[in-house]
Amino acid sequence: MSRVTRPSRFWETLAVVIVKPLSWLLVKRDWRRGDRLPRTGGLIIAANHLSWADPVLLSHFLYNNGRWPIILAKAALFKVPFLGHAVRSLCAIPVYRGSADAARSLQESAQRLRDGGAILFYPEGTCTRDPRLWPMVGKTGAARLALESGTQVIPVAHWGAHELLPYGEKRPRLFPRKTFRVLVGPPVDLSRYAGLPPHADVLRDATADIMAAVTAQLAELRGEKAPETPYDPAGR
Repeated sequence: MSRVTRPSRFWETLAVVIVKPLSWLLVKRDWRRGDRLPRTGGLIIAANHLSWADPVLLSHFLYNNGRWPIILAKAALFKVPFLGHAVRSLCAIPVYRGSADAARSLQESAQRLRDGGAILFYPEGTCTRDPRLWPMVGKTGAARLALESGTQVIPVAHWGAHELLPYGEKRPRLFPRKTFRVLVGPPVDLSRYAGLPPHADVLRDATADIMAAVTAQLAELRGEKAPETPYDPAGR
């Protein structure tokens, strides 16, 4: 795999040495269907977002299943001394919001996909605000990238990171030891959008299909029925 889509051996080793033991220490694991993750080629991984802890825990899962996760991170992090260098060295992609540079993250993501990278997307854009922690209405970036590049989208649902570190809190709840559950779904079928221009309606429908696939995996993981209509923070 190209080093454009994977860190140098130094940074990869450093991240693995820190993250894997920490992950094993903090949570038990219930990982399912990692075999559904293609081991090679460009890949979009669409996941729900519950906690500031889940990118680390989910990255451990993806790494153990053969993929280095390329994460989209706020551009401001790249300006923080040392942290910015570390984030960039780990192949993260800066996300620019509210500026003329907003499209740059998608352009860089498209190049990483062409190079064979696996990009971890949180289509909701932030941790869910749904009171019962179901996925919200998603933003269209992942769908646009998938349709324009022809890259397959794999839905991944997880549960348990919010028990370790609830959204908005800075101190983890270490005891009792939590279980981090993950379930990988089959590729999202976006074939009905093939060849269509990326108009707003097309992107919204494709995004809804991606989020529905993530939600279906989460419903199976939780053993509960998901709401018929996803939470929409814009309408609240």
